Amino acid sequence: MVKRSVLEQIYREMINIRMRLDDIENNFAKIMSAPTVPMSETNLISLPDHLRKTYLMVISKGQCAAIQISKLTGRCRAVESTYLNQLARMGWLDKHRISKVVYFQASHTSNTPLQPLKTKLTPINTNKTSAV
Repeated sequence: MVKRSVLEQIYREMINIRMRLDDIENNFAKIMSAPTVPMSETNLISLPDHLRKTYLMVISKGQCAAIQISKLTGRCRAVESTYLNQLARMGWLDKHRISKVVYFQASHTSNTPLQPLKTKLTPINTNKTSAV
């Protein structure tokens, strides 16, 4: 006959396995639902490395503050705040304030950063016709 302690140990191991599976499923769900990068790779490559790292962290988190990004990148909050504000000025990020905290998220404007502005030019008539 199997001892009660052995059955309890098996039961505890099954609970641990189930908890690990739940964690794996949650992580997988986060990865699958992660937003795609709204910018093309060529535009991302044009960013300096330090700004690209910050931008990709914001994209992965969705909406976040400088302190959250600094914990992910390992840089201090003041540095991340500077980088986030640079990206906001460049048009890569939108920023808004809730209470005392400033939050940043990917810009969803129709004009993507680094895209040349389309200007309407009127064609110049090079054919000179003289009125005779």
